[in-house]
Amino acid sequence: MTQRLLRVAALLLMGAGLIAPVGAGGWPGSASALMCAVASIVCAAAGLRRWDAPLERGLTLLTVLLGAAAPLILLDGPGPFGTAAPGIWLFLTGWSLVLWRGLSILSHLPRRGAWALAAPATFGIALLYLWQVLVVGFAVPQVLLPTPTQVGHILATRLDILWPDFQQTFLKAVLSGYAIGCAAGFLVAVAADRVPFLGRGLLPLSGLVSAVPIVGIAPILVMWFGFDWQSKAAVVVVVTFFPMLVNTLAGLAAADAMQRDLMHSYAASYIQTLMKLRLPAALPFVFNALKINSTLALIAAIVAEFFGSPILGLGFRISAEVARLNVDVVWAVIAIAALAGSMFYGVIAVVERACTFWHPSYRA
Repeated sequence: MTQRLLRVAALLLMGAGLIAPVGAGGWPGSASALMCAVASIVCAAAGLRRWDAPLERGLTLLTVLLGAAAPLILLDGPGPFGTAAPGIWLFLTGWSLVLWRGLSILSHLPRRGAWALAAPATFGIALLYLWQVLVVGFAVPQVLLPTPTQVGHILATRLDILWPDFQQTFLKAVLSGYAIGCAAGFLVAVAADRVPFLGRGLLPLSGLVSAVPIVGIAPILVMWFGFDWQSKAAVVVVVTFFPMLVNTLAGLAAADAMQRDLMHSYAASYIQTLMKLRLPAALPFVFNALKINSTLALIAAIVAEFFGSPILGLGFRISAEVARLNVDVVWAVIAIAALAGSMFYGVIAVVERACTFWHPSYRA
């Protein structure tokens, strides 16, 4: 019943959106009117009677696609649209309700293969679409917020500049600093677990160093290691070392006491207990630190580039283009950083799933 009411409310809003532009001065073109009309008719068919599940899903998704095209056509055409036209916003509100239903349908599909990405991918595309419509409809100045199409144009035409920046920041500074910081944190955690007083001395320091802001240590490390990517890698090492240390120590302590007693009854040495019991039990904690550090490393490298870098780097590009008011380039750099960080996180999550398949969180 709730779902039918939702579809009927979407129909009413989309219908109101069709009527309002006529009173404001007419449609800018027959294609726009036809697109909106077909979308509302399909929404009416989906909302005013009960269909079997596959047909209802198809009608809902068709409404989302047709309704998405209509506001873009209306906003790009001549006529009393945009902030002065309430009709298009009523129509868009109804379309958002239909989108809500479509996302609900996609979220209940089997989470196997590509279907597992259907709902989040649709949600992300919908956010970009709403961003485009709202910026164009309210005539937001480009210097405040560019549209996704403008950002995409920069990504397509300025790769000759953005690719070297990506190499400098991510492939050199982030990956090298991430590998060194995580490896050092893991090895020191194993040593601190073996030598108790070392652990008691390092844990308080971890909280102290974690509280130091990046903007405080970045200029110092730039002075020590120079303006190239090595100084940014050093900042990444500092940022990633202690999360790995703390999580690994917590993971090594997570093995059950009865399991340790069982290994002791088998006359297992410390190395055998560590390799066969304690490190496998600590893997979820280690991967948790790896995922946390995957985002911290990229943030640290970009922020460190604000305090001195050559004429390359994502952080350098942000600071330079902001000074020139090229906000579309800044958003393109942000998109590259977000995409790289998300893919980096996803790769670690896939490796975690393969290595910790036995963990209860992965059981069906």
